[in-house]
Amino acid sequence: MDSLEACRDAIDAIDTELLALINERMAVVERVGEIKNKSGAPIYRPEREKAILQRLETLNAEQHGLLNAGAIEAIFLEIFAVARNLELPERIVYLGPEGTFTHQAAESRFGAMSEYLPMSTIAGVFKALESGRAKFGVVPIESRQDGAVGETLDLLATSPMKIVAELYMPIHMTFSTKAAHLDGIKRIYSKDKGFGQCRNFLNEHGLLNVQQIPVESTAKAAILASEDPEAAAICSHIAAKLYGVPMMFENIEDVHDNTTRFIILSDFKNAPSGQDKTSILAKLKKTTRAGVLVHFLHDFDKAKINLSKIESRPAKSQEGFGYWFFIDFYGHIDDKNVQKILKKHTDEVTWLGSYVEGEQ
Repeated sequence: MDSLEACRDAIDAIDTELLALINERMAVVERVGEIKNKSGAPIYRPEREKAILQRLETLNAEQHGLLNAGAIEAIFLEIFAVARNLELPERIVYLGPEGTFTHQAAESRFGAMSEYLPMSTIAGVFKALESGRAKFGVVPIESRQDGAVGETLDLLATSPMKIVAELYMPIHMTFSTKAAHLDGIKRIYSKDKGFGQCRNFLNEHGLLNVQQIPVESTAKAAILASEDPEAAAICSHIAAKLYGVPMMFENIEDVHDNTTRFIILSDFKNAPSGQDKTSILAKLKKTTRAGVLVHFLHDFDKAKINLSKIESRPAKSQEGFGYWFFIDFYGHIDDKNVQKILKKHTDEVTWLGSYVEGEQ
């Protein structure tokens, strides 16, 4: 190919083949959906999607392909999302409003074609799932900067919903505005924490003395900036895109490794993938014996099960002061060594879900 026109013709021909192959794949997907609907099997299978991605990444390496793992994941996660909607359209409920980081996390897994229902509270997400108004729910459970989300942990303790997937998402802020130049900006909108998280950027660009107006969410900030040519918003990428506010600067946060862990909730059990995590709630019985928690955790050590997290929360249903323990460990609920521990502590442990370990 010696000319730009020849390259474009080659790309057009390849795109035609890609479209035919994708449609061929979707025809098989429709058949999969019919089979799943008859058997009642869940449409979203994170362990199956993980296996497909790993196979493709290995194949790409063997072929010395130009795509990296992130590019392969981005392309095929959207294909998976489109495929799930062909199998069975599902509604996804998330902690809103539109344009929040939780919305961005939900869309990264369920794609642009899915139907999304924002809720104003985490409790509202759980209620929508429990009432059958949505099949999947997405909520934050912890962040590197602020720690655990207590409301999510408390609701997991009492809800029949299970964790079916987790994802870690870097939290990047944008400076978005319809103004042509920085000196034309008279107001900056953001959530109160947004100003503190981007203080270095504001200082470096001489914006500390510009009026800072805190609002309830970064999504609201983007809405206000979209209506005001003399305003800017410190907001998420998805909010700027959703409300049509041009991004003047990206990744403006002071701490660039801030990550939030989100969980996807539903009403089914994942099959083992070989790369699983399990979450449980331990309500250890009160006893005069010293070191109850130590003895409980020692059972995991003896079974060679690695813990990834332990978080205590006040046990609101107990009289006086008491604590429940939320524990994440590596393995699946059906693993023999896990079953041995859970049978020993049947009355003290509630299973919250087993799911493919997310990539941090």
